[in-house]
Amino acid sequence: MNTENTAPKPSDSYVQSFARGLEVIRSFSAQAPEQTLSEVAARTGMTRAGARRILLTLQSLGYVDSDGKYFHLTPRILDLGFAYLSSMPLWSLAGPSMEQLVDTVQESCSAAVLEGLDVVYVLRVHTHKIMSTNLGVGSRLPAFWTSLGRVLLAAQPDEQVQALLERRPRTQYTQLTQTSDEALWAAIRQTRAQGWCLLNQELEEGLISIAAPVRNRMGQTVAALNISGQANRTSAEMMQSQLLPKLLQTCERISQLLQAAGR
Repeated sequence: MNTENTAPKPSDSYVQSFARGLEVIRSFSAQAPEQTLSEVAARTGMTRAGARRILLTLQSLGYVDSDGKYFHLTPRILDLGFAYLSSMPLWSLAGPSMEQLVDTVQESCSAAVLEGLDVVYVLRVHTHKIMSTNLGVGSRLPAFWTSLGRVLLAAQPDEQVQALLERRPRTQYTQLTQTSDEALWAAIRQTRAQGWCLLNQELEEGLISIAAPVRNRMGQTVAALNISGQANRTSAEMMQSQLLPKLLQTCERISQLLQAAGR
């Protein structure tokens, strides 16, 4: 039986072929930058015939290329991501302020938004110091164990946080990782009360960061900014006493620019 034609659709407005095209795009990653037709079909749960039609369509549009056996994404796929970035004035407004912050504190600065259980990096300004974490625009990290994520989670209703808690991974990333629901709830409530979050080596040994929210004209948190550094040269005390005030000033400046732009 042809399951492609009989599979139930969530609604009349749901375009299944488009959704499957996105599944094929998402099947490519750092772990699978090149895939055969069979591998794409296996990763997406499609038939070989269905995966082949979508791959050939994407290839004709210039989003996928092939050497005859292996398929891979082309640079044109970046147009899809940059369409999001260019449509949001926040990122063009935030860039100069983040660069000024990095010049002042000599640590990397990132902006991220919440997407499910992850934070997605949408802007990053590097310092020249070497970090073991290799992050760029589009990178994802687990929200519950990043300072950015806890700031963004703290802005969500309790029922939304609880729903995400129930789906979260149960990974002990380091010896300092908070894993219990009680500890994570306490961290989120503390973040909500103080308006910022400091995370010390919970996701990666040696990595410390501090984050604060960026708000729109209605006072809603639309993104978070953080400063990250190495714990062996930037202590939690230094982060809070010296870097946090500058981070808060930058977040306030970006929020004001966003509000002035009517967002």
